[in-house]
Amino acid sequence: MTRRVRVVLGWVLAVVVAALGGTLVQVWTNAAALVALGVPVPLGERLGMLAHDLVRFAPLYAALIAAGFIVAWPVAAGLARLRPGWRSALFPLAGFTALATLLLAMQWALPITAIAAARTPLGVTLLCLAGALAGLVYVVVTRPQKSSSA
Repeated sequence: MTRRVRVVLGWVLAVVVAALGGTLVQVWTNAAALVALGVPVPLGERLGMLAHDLVRFAPLYAALIAAGFIVAWPVAAGLARLRPGWRSALFPLAGFTALATLLLAMQWALPITAIAAARTPLGVTLLCLAGALAGLVYVVVTRPQKSSSA
């Protein structure tokens, strides 16, 4: 696989991982809020919430994440050129930071917190950790290929 294909594939997979992770966090926090109000939320209902959010929430969230990663990944790549040994930490840090920046920008630009999970410090942290996991996925997919000698 060429380097360019690995980079594009890594970016796409990273966006998917962050969006799916964020969707899971969103469903979990919404269900937890309902349970805290005394509303029972059985597993079937939670799965229905997940299916709904995968269709309605995840695509838009993925587009926002993609935009964040378009900015964050080149910064991480530039720093990794200066410090190649830090590459495995730089992309997860970039993913975490991209999600934190996205959430802060949304908080600043919108009159409400558009992502319910981002209403608590735990929710924000979990959403940002999904970005860090996405950065790790990118590192694994795009790691330099070892030359094979025949």
